[in-house]
Amino acid sequence: HRLLLENAEQLVLVCGRREPFLRRDGAAGLAVLRAASLVVGLDGCIKAVGQADVIRNQFSEATFERIIDCSGKCVLPGLVDAHTHPVWAGDRVHEFAMKLAGASYMEIHQAGGGIHFTVEHTRKATEDELFTTFQHRLERMLRAGSTLVECKSGYGLNLETELKMLRVIERAKKSMDIGISSTYCGAHAVPKGKTATEATDDIINNHLPKLKELQLSGEIHVNNIDVFCEKGVFDLDSTRRILQAGKDIGLQINFHGDELHPMKSAELGAELGARAISHLEEVTDEGIVAMARAKCAAVLLPTTAYMLRLKQPQARKMLEEGVIVALGSDFNPNAYCFSMPMVMHLACVNMKMSMNEALAAATINAAYALGKSDTHGSLEVGKQGDLLIINSSRWEHLIYQFGGHEALINYVIVKGKVVYENERCETMSSY
Repeated sequence: HRLLLENAEQLVLVCGRREPFLRRDGAAGLAVLRAASLVVGLDGCIKAVGQADVIRNQFSEATFERIIDCSGKCVLPGLVDAHTHPVWAGDRVHEFAMKLAGASYMEIHQAGGGIHFTVEHTRKATEDELFTTFQHRLERMLRAGSTLVECKSGYGLNLETELKMLRVIERAKKSMDIGISSTYCGAHAVPKGKTATEATDDIINNHLPKLKELQLSGEIHVNNIDVFCEKGVFDLDSTRRILQAGKDIGLQINFHGDELHPMKSAELGAELGARAISHLEEVTDEGIVAMARAKCAAVLLPTTAYMLRLKQPQARKMLEEGVIVALGSDFNPNAYCFSMPMVMHLACVNMKMSMNEALAAATINAAYALGKSDTHGSLEVGKQGDLLIINSSRWEHLIYQFGGHEALINYVIVKGKVVYENERCETMSSY
């Protein structure tokens, strides 16, 4: 066997009965075992989870490549970041000052800043330059506990640059340990010199057929299609056309909706069979009900509402209506956050989620939003051995410590292989 984690103070399974998602914090909330051990096989999948003494007897004759004593520590599933924009050149640190002085997102966007500024720099960057910075960002995400990340294109807005970004994501999929779900987001903004209708036609007639061709030849494997459905960007009709065309070539629908204005994006997503919709700060009550009924996940992004001083998404109302709530960092030049522990903390404080709900939202529900909850998002036999060991006897420290993950996350493990080991934890007694 590849790995034995023994005698953890707490082992947080998240869900213990093959649930594809957890809807809300109830008595059946998070499954936590005490004094527990876990075994990962050579195929990278979990072989056994249970009480330490039972596992010790069961595997008394087995050999392991690595044994980690987790006494006084907690084991949790690897975190899943359900929404990021990590491939780009040209940071927007100068815009942060404008935002702090009161400029709105759309004012900056209309003045040629925002997405347009990043597009200009990303178009000029070489594939190698983009790959190097992307790699560093993914490594930082991994050190903060993310083992599966959704990664979008969308700073090209022309076919050539969008494909360049998708090739960069493909390279990382093949060469890095972190899991990646890739998203084509060519409809992230309307390119300069085009109307929204022209941009929509270009995507449907040129981008998507080319993508289908590259998918069939095995050069690129894209999982999701995304559109920024917003007033002054892509309206409901254009959004519908693009998402349907993406679905027709086999992509999962996972898009930006109802962020700055109520657009009825949630209703549209439910109707089209979307897997997930992100943002939803301005979602209608009808939209919430429709998403709950359609089992369409809501990917909430507490960093964005915090950075742009927007109204917070109505997490509580969504949870009470039975929506599957997931979380994402929205890492991008506007919201420069790599850390899902910080995202969970903000979700609890600003969106009034419980710690159980936030952890489920950053594991099993985020995996569900990417169509991967059958293999990721919880510690169950048969699932991929992606996990974290934290230097604390209570798992809640991962959320309670705001920005403390650098000294708290002891190991990050992907497919039973230690991909990050934090020596700092060995010199410190458990928190």
